[in-house]
Amino acid sequence: MAIISDFQEEQNQTETKVTTPPSESSSSLKAEEKKVKVEEDKGKGSKLVPNKGNGLDLEKYSWTQSLQEVNIVIPVPAGTKSRDIVYEAKAKHLKFGLKGQPAPIIDGDLFQSIKPDECLWSIEDQSAVSILLTKQNQTDWWKSLLKGDPEIDAQKVEPEPSKLSDLDSETRRTVEKMMFDQRQKQMGRPTSDEMQQQELLKKFMEQNPNMDFSKVKMMQ
Repeated sequence: MAIISDFQEEQNQTETKVTTPPSESSSSLKAEEKKVKVEEDKGKGSKLVPNKGNGLDLEKYSWTQSLQEVNIVIPVPAGTKSRDIVYEAKAKHLKFGLKGQPAPIIDGDLFQSIKPDECLWSIEDQSAVSILLTKQNQTDWWKSLLKGDPEIDAQKVEPEPSKLSDLDSETRRTVEKMMFDQRQKQMGRPTSDEMQQQELLKKFMEQNPNMDFSKVKMMQ
């Protein structure tokens, strides 16, 4: 009986040794799959949600924007004077820093062009510098202040209704058209220009019923 008992015990141990590796292998596989998914998720949604001013809060400065302007706020040491400021604004480049520091705080190519003659800066409470940039193209939202900086998701920009109403009629029509087209694209529908083209094509087809339009694709 002891021999049979020992044999059964050895058999059970053998079965345990045989069945254990698949369980560990399965756990390792699941862990690896989870790791891959995490890496995939890191690659998605690289664009950031805008701050309340439709810009972004970064480590050394924050920026906000309207369709016409970009405003940058840069914290500086208390007691900073105008003579301490290093500022240079070009059509496509911005440089800002403080004298005596090894490197500028901002120094790079802008996301889009500006009007340098209409830009200005000021010291706020001797603890921050505010820079106002006037956009050259006043119908586009910037995705970043400088090229290469983290970008915001322009589709999540929320213009203030009051600001929209302040625009002149032509600019307002352009902005409203842009917002309409953006919503249409998100829903997979034709933009206003595409709708207009389709309407013209439809009228042309009605005026020329004898022509072959079998190869013409009409958008839904």
